[in-house]
Amino acid sequence: MRRMHRYARAGLSIVVFLVGIGGLAGTPIGAEPGSAVQSEPAIQSESAILIDADTGIALFGKNANTRMYPASITKMVTAILALETSDPDETVTVSRTAREEEGTRIYLAEGEQKPMGDLLYGLMLNSGNDAATAIAEHVDGSKEAFSNRMNEFVSGKLGLTGTHFTNPSGLPDEDHYTTASDMAVIAKYAMQNPTFRAIVSTKKMAWNGLEWQSSLINHNKLIGTYEGATGIKNGYTVAAGSTLVASAARGTKSLIGVVLKAPSSNAVYDDMKKLLDYGFAAFEPRELVKAGDVFAAGSGESALEFKAVSSLSPLVRNDIQPQLSVGEDGRLWMSSATGAQVVAQLEQVKPAESVRISSSDAAASEDSAPGHRRNPVSVITLVALAVFCAIVVLRVRKKRRIKSL
Repeated sequence: MRRMHRYARAGLSIVVFLVGIGGLAGTPIGAEPGSAVQSEPAIQSESAILIDADTGIALFGKNANTRMYPASITKMVTAILALETSDPDETVTVSRTAREEEGTRIYLAEGEQKPMGDLLYGLMLNSGNDAATAIAEHVDGSKEAFSNRMNEFVSGKLGLTGTHFTNPSGLPDEDHYTTASDMAVIAKYAMQNPTFRAIVSTKKMAWNGLEWQSSLINHNKLIGTYEGATGIKNGYTVAAGSTLVASAARGTKSLIGVVLKAPSSNAVYDDMKKLLDYGFAAFEPRELVKAGDVFAAGSGESALEFKAVSSLSPLVRNDIQPQLSVGEDGRLWMSSATGAQVVAQLEQVKPAESVRISSSDAAASEDSAPGHRRNPVSVITLVALAVFCAIVVLRVRKKRRIKSL
């Protein structure tokens, strides 16, 4: 009986040891046991989003798909369309309509001629509504026609459904609206243009006009004051409140944030700094997919297999292991703290040599604790291992006793 007690204690010790190993396997990824997890920022603005500027994956969102008024961040679309349809050296002649435009201006004179490039700086740095109208009329003949181009761009080229424009400057109109999510997509697209990036990152530029000789000062207060800030545009109307789209890069991390309807100018910058600080502190690039990895959708004979054309290394929260799954349309989904989102389009293959992960595998792992790796050693397995070890010990002791006899 004493022997049995000793063997039971030995088995219990093995169980405790193996459970300890299993517990360590559940430690948040990228964090030491007991380390604090970066909390999400408290945003006072009505709508906001933070994305990985390289992949477009959302890192944080608050009412990100709610329709809001954009104010002058509208001018991002005006600028990128002007760059794609005209040359910066083209001469633009200012009309009376542009000269008399309401709101923020760079004081263009009727009949004044300026290079398109200069007007783009006046548009994005000093937020000139007169520059917006002059650009729109040069490209399409009227603000109305240019607004149609803007809508075709966001819906047709970018596939956005929550945005509609009625003018090139962002002046108030109940049919002129957007969402934080849509604006993040627009900003990501625009920042791929090197001329656009150069304009929105400029702090100050001399301006020599017929009616105004001064300097254009970038109204985006993050430029020159926030580490790594690279753009993009702020705005304000009574209806829209304070709005801001900002980009920043540090090391291998590149972020884009959007804040809509902040209660004040100070609040919009406070919220944006919180978003960017959170992105830089709590996220890290992580290779989730290698080029050539094969994924399965469905099961049995009807299962489909898809291959990743390129690797995928998005920014991922450093305490979370995201789950991957693929649909029958080949879209690769990533589920994490910010919800499920499409991160890649895979290529269908037949046959596949190996399968890295399947949709059923991902579904089976959804009951894992958020932010933890799935524990690879179950309690039943631990107990079975302990019993097996105890039996081995008993048999060894028995053989030794027989030999001694």
